[in-house]
Amino acid sequence: MNPAQYPPVPVSAPMPPFPAAAVAPRAASSGQTATYACKVGGVTLGGGAPVVIQSMTNTDTADVEATARQCAELARAGSELVRLTVNTPEAAAAAPKIRDRLAAMGVDVPLVGDFHYNGHRLLAEHPACAQALAKYRINPGNVGFGQKRDEQFAAMIEFACRHEKPVRIGVNGGSLDQRVLARLMEENRRRPAPLESSVLLREAVAASALESAQAAVALGLPAEQIVLSCKVSAVPDLIAIYTALAARTRHALHLGLTEAGMGTRGIVASTAALAVLLQQGIGDTIRVSLTPEPGGARTGEVVVAQEILQSLGLRAFTPQVIACPGCGRTTSEFFQLLARDVQEHLRRRMPEWRRTRQGVETLNVAVMGCVVNGPGESRHAGIGISLPGTGEAHAAPVYEDGEKTATLKGERIADEFIQMIEAYVDRKYARNDS
Repeated sequence: MNPAQYPPVPVSAPMPPFPAAAVAPRAASSGQTATYACKVGGVTLGGGAPVVIQSMTNTDTADVEATARQCAELARAGSELVRLTVNTPEAAAAAPKIRDRLAAMGVDVPLVGDFHYNGHRLLAEHPACAQALAKYRINPGNVGFGQKRDEQFAAMIEFACRHEKPVRIGVNGGSLDQRVLARLMEENRRRPAPLESSVLLREAVAASALESAQAAVALGLPAEQIVLSCKVSAVPDLIAIYTALAARTRHALHLGLTEAGMGTRGIVASTAALAVLLQQGIGDTIRVSLTPEPGGARTGEVVVAQEILQSLGLRAFTPQVIACPGCGRTTSEFFQLLARDVQEHLRRRMPEWRRTRQGVETLNVAVMGCVVNGPGESRHAGIGISLPGTGEAHAAPVYEDGEKTATLKGERIADEFIQMIEAYVDRKYARNDS
């Protein structure tokens, strides 16, 4: 079969500009089945399932030990899918070994193979790789060029059908299918009122994904085994593309701002884009593509993704620490240090608590710096402490479920409060060691 023979997806109107035109929310987490349910290993994307967090390794995939170790770190941090670069015969040969190494470590996380240019050949030459991976990622813009593009795309889809694997058709603005772009540019040239270049680019990104999905279905891949992504680096463009895409398809959608950047910039840009879409019920799985600091942990992108979903009330992953920003009443650094220590303690304890303390991820802990908002916020948290501000009496009342239960004083306030959190969790959340 030749996917090029299939007619392009009809486009009745240009992509909506930002802010996007109103689209009925698809509320993927509200129980309404908005997208097809796509099974990736033991994880479900779409179909009303909770939004899934995924990440990607940055090790050399051919290094089995280093890659398996990073996969395990990402999975233990909360990544529910982990993607690997599969770009060489050595990387393809390593994939089943990485999966086996993870199994020996007790880590059961589905692995996704990221293919570009030569994926058709690697899957043909390494059938164990094709079987070990839980999903394949194909970029229509670089799966091949000219006539080879169609043949190689078809080969990748045929491997997915043979091994019963889902496929993410992942379009990137930086590697867009030039045939689609050229066709839309020609159509645009003939319009009485041509679209602006930014709107045309949005349309080309979405059309590339939709037409490739149509071709994959025609080749025999079930619609529920297709995940679509259309990643660009500008927040307004991403929001507009996915808002329009959600109105045109029921395929599960993978959200992410490509090349988000490093540090604060990357976190803010990713949050700005994903929050708008997720709040509309758009998106079944997310990745926060942060550039890590030199030598920094790759797990940072997983933590940010968790915080986005938890802040929106879509999922809960770890107890939340409510802390004031500080002001002239809180010239001491003590409340800042305590807030940091409490947050680190909670994250350190979560791997065990997740197994043994059902529901603890919904706990709120308040660490407040003075008497203005301290007692009120502490009363509204599960457990909270109101520290003395500048010039206030050196006493720190602690509240549990709205009731004052202790007043801490002296040099060991931090240690005593953390011990009280442990006792609160032990008392409040039933132990489940199964």
